[in-house]
Amino acid sequence: MNIELLLDAKASLGEGPAWDAKTQTLYWVDILEKRVYAGTKILAQLDDYIGCLAPRKNGNLVLGTRSGFADLNVDTGQLTVLASLDSELPTNRINDGKCDPAGRFLAGTMDMNETDPNGALYSFDGKQITRLLDGITISNGLAWSPDHKTFYYIDTPTREVKAFDYDLSTGQIANPRVAIHVPDSLGWPDGMTSDADGNLWIALWGGAQVTKWNPNAGKLLEQIAVPALHTSACVFGGKDMNELHITSARKGMSEADLKKFPLSGGLFKVVTDVTGMPTFKFG
Repeated sequence: MNIELLLDAKASLGEGPAWDAKTQTLYWVDILEKRVYAGTKILAQLDDYIGCLAPRKNGNLVLGTRSGFADLNVDTGQLTVLASLDSELPTNRINDGKCDPAGRFLAGTMDMNETDPNGALYSFDGKQITRLLDGITISNGLAWSPDHKTFYYIDTPTREVKAFDYDLSTGQIANPRVAIHVPDSLGWPDGMTSDADGNLWIALWGGAQVTKWNPNAGKLLEQIAVPALHTSACVFGGKDMNELHITSARKGMSEADLKKFPLSGGLFKVVTDVTGMPTFKFG
């Protein structure tokens, strides 16, 4: 598969891509530079970290901010706080997140030193915040199976993708089990998305690749090389939902790494032979 560079963004920590099918727009963030992008353009420069986002049914975006959830008006850039995570430690921040098929926004927190398991996974329905998991170190990839009955989740240092039974009517998770174990040689599992066949596509931090897996068998199916060392997240988009958009990062790279992977921090695209699952909207 041919990989295309969409933007040499040199993002410190490009993350959280989400596809708005209605407007055919890819939204993503540079967490450390506090930026929200619409495609190749900066949509908003904010005052604090933005870990993730999702399109809203009202046309705006819902953001996972450092310590809560906010609405971003895409026309005016106005930010409105929706809810705060009052119980979170000041050394934590929201990292990856996305909406479930019912319109809830799931997002997890992480220890900014990336060492202590004091993060959590939350679900926000627009009114109430529910804590789904505790003891998380680096909350990362989230995805659902095509029938919406299975939720997949990554806490990066575990090197595992966990599967949970998902109750779409209540948003509750149950019956955790390990679906995939990512070996050291591939890199660290980071952001994730799913396709209409039920396979998972996982970006590998430090691995310069996106990998495709069968979660029912725990089997690696495909590896797509990306010219960025820290491949961070991916999402399907495009008119036919077959284009995989990939974010990356420059954070923590040495001079030698940057020389070898000068496009790190770029935004990339690969046309695949599968149909991706949609980005679900908030609300």
